[in-house]
Parts: sequence; structure tokens; C-alpha cells
Amino acid sequence: MTERKTFLLRLDPAVWEALERLAQAELRSVNAEIEYLLRQALAERGIKPKGSAAANRK
Repeated sequence: MTERKTFLLRLDPAVWEALERLAQAELRSVNAEIEYLLRQALAERGIKPKGSAAANRK
């Protein structure tokens, strides 16, 4: 399994609730949903994560 970076993220409770609803609708964990949204935002800016096996996931 690929090593993952762990860090603390503080969010507005309303943002957390919206992420929970979205993740549930997409059948993902909140963590997976946040990573998906971050990858999507990076791709929109033409940034591709280097050396990540998950970089090619959609």
C-alpha cells in the first residue's frame, strides 16, 4: 500500500457537513472525497501530482 501523508485540517462545520453529504452521495469517505476534489482542482489548473499511483485515477 502507498504511504499516505497525514495532517490536521480545520474546517468550518458547514463545509464539513456539505462534504459529508457529497461523499455519501458519491459513495466515498469524506477523506476520499476531499482527495478527489483536490485532485480535480489541481487538474483544472494543469497540475499533475508527481510519483503518485493514484494520479491516474478518475
